Amino acid sequence: MGFVASKKIGNAVKRNRAKRRLRGLFGEYCSGFGGGLYVFVAKRGVLEADFDEIRRALERVLPKIGARS
Repeated sequence: MGFVASKKIGNAVKRNRAKRRLRGLFGEYCSGFGGGLYVFVAKRGVLEADFDEIRRALERVLPKIGARS
């Protein structure tokens, strides 16, 4: 798995914070992931969104990509 945040997110501190938030969520859901390669791309709103909002977005996307049923 990989976590990516472009310079559009902001400076290095903001990019690292965005990736830490994504890694934190991945830790909660990693047991439900099937085999394969996953790349999580942080978007601009990830820093302003509250953690539950990001969690709901991840829960919506996982079945679509076949990572979880």
